[in-house]
Amino acid sequence: MSRPRPAARHGGSTIVVSAATVLALFLAWTLATHLGAVKPLFLPRPEAIVAAFRQAWGGELDGAPLTVHMADSLMRVIGAFALAALLGIPAGLAMGMSRIARGVLDPIIEFYRPLPPLAYLPLMIIWFGIGETSKILLIFLACFAPVALATRSGVLSASKDQVNAALSMGASRWQVVRYVVLPAALPEILIGLRIGMGVGWTTLVAAEMVAATAGLGQLVLNASNFLRTDLVIMGILLIGTFAAMFELGMRVLERVLVPWKGKV
Repeated sequence: MSRPRPAARHGGSTIVVSAATVLALFLAWTLATHLGAVKPLFLPRPEAIVAAFRQAWGGELDGAPLTVHMADSLMRVIGAFALAALLGIPAGLAMGMSRIARGVLDPIIEFYRPLPPLAYLPLMIIWFGIGETSKILLIFLACFAPVALATRSGVLSASKDQVNAALSMGASRWQVVRYVVLPAALPEILIGLRIGMGVGWTTLVAAEMVAATAGLGQLVLNASNFLRTDLVIMGILLIGTFAAMFELGMRVLERVLVPWKGKV
């Protein structure tokens, strides 16, 4: 009874290995740049990244402090992700429970899902202008497809015996969805949300390429035009850090909402 669970031991060992991997990569980066094995244009020193961060934080680069760039990017990604979750989950439930809804939505989603966001970015600009609407919609479309498809997959994986048992006991259609289908589909829905959030951050740079006055993607793009590799890496690290924080948050939410996952 007092011995630790195997899952807990494995989780602790995974964290140690991940931390050791990150530390080894950082040490290799430091040694390679300080020994002159790599030119600063291709890979600046870590202290150069810190200096670039201080410049950006103080607004010495383009007049806008780094907090403005981060706030604008977070607003776009979070807004688009929330909209994708708000519309994608009901769409996936409808596709999983209704053949008509599946026949209407499935061809549309499957058609545009493989398309890179840059392919339909010009249409977003033509239809909605160069303001925030086109940027948020571009990220929304990238997030929507994985959320809707994962929800549909979760609904289809629900046990027919459980659904029939609920119906035989007099449950309404809404009660079947609320108490049987949705709990069964929840693990798949959370996976779709995690994938959608990752795709949203991937699309951020493309969304901020056009007429964005602020944003991490816009900051990285401008820095690349002036061969400021230190700023480019700083922007990449910030985007990766925010994406990792959201991923960790989704994992915590998954453990809270579906504690039975992997145990039954």
